[in-house]
Amino acid sequence: MQEELDAHAVAAAAVGALQAEALLTPKPGLVDRLGSGGHADMDLAMLLRSAQSLHGTFVDLALVSSEGLPPQELRNRVGVLGRIGEATMLEATGGVNTHRGALWTVGLLVVAAATERSEAGVVGAAARLAAIPDSAGAPPPSSHGQRVVRRYGVGGAVGEAVAGFPHLTQVALPAMRGARAAGESEDRARLRALLALIATLDDTCVLHRGGARGLRRMQRAARSTTRARDFDGDLRRFAARADAARLSPGGSADLLAAAVFLDDLARSREPASAPQELLHADV
Repeated sequence: MQEELDAHAVAAAAVGALQAEALLTPKPGLVDRLGSGGHADMDLAMLLRSAQSLHGTFVDLALVSSEGLPPQELRNRVGVLGRIGEATMLEATGGVNTHRGALWTVGLLVVAAATERSEAGVVGAAARLAAIPDSAGAPPPSSHGQRVVRRYGVGGAVGEAVAGFPHLTQVALPAMRGARAAGESEDRARLRALLALIATLDDTCVLHRGGARGLRRMQRAARSTTRARDFDGDLRRFAARADAARLSPGGSADLLAAAVFLDDLARSREPASAPQELLHADV
């Protein structure tokens, strides 16, 4: 029963992270409270519905992790559950791909979070699982992401996971936590994490729509906005330009959701503070 309760808690955190990413506003090229960004086929209500549709899949991913399966069998089961989750998502969205990348990234972390308690343990276990080939075979080479990976020689979501999620651990989480420690609001901290990702990630979604030139434009704009004295105004202008150019950093959005998931999980698992009398005890 405790394993099932933990699985539901982890799944709820995963859904919450996807929805938090969708609601964060303003975001360059991405769906948010202000509109559809660079997307003509989706809106905020669809993204929230899509995230909620994945709750059952995240529960199943967390539960299968606790069965003690050999690594290859676990990887195969995760692949099956991921494909079921993708079909559920597409049914909820009328065939629109809203969270395929996030299902891969956050799904791996969900599997690991069900058995690992430290953040480093979660990331390491997810990376090891990602490195095991699915016995069902690789995803179709005709997908946008696969074509971009081949054309530009970038790692994509799979490469990021196998490498140990460097943009998650070395870029997004430090940016988010640093901004929070500096007294910035939670939304501002998450926006800074998103900009840090856009500035450094070889985002396959941007490469698909804008090529190498579009990627460089987005990265330069993200760096400039991060340094801007008028952060909010510069971010609004960046968002308007990205929306108009239809340059959508979907890979960065997926990693932001993963960062929110890990950050929320870490804070929920923090040990209770020491009793007040111990804090003031003489030593």
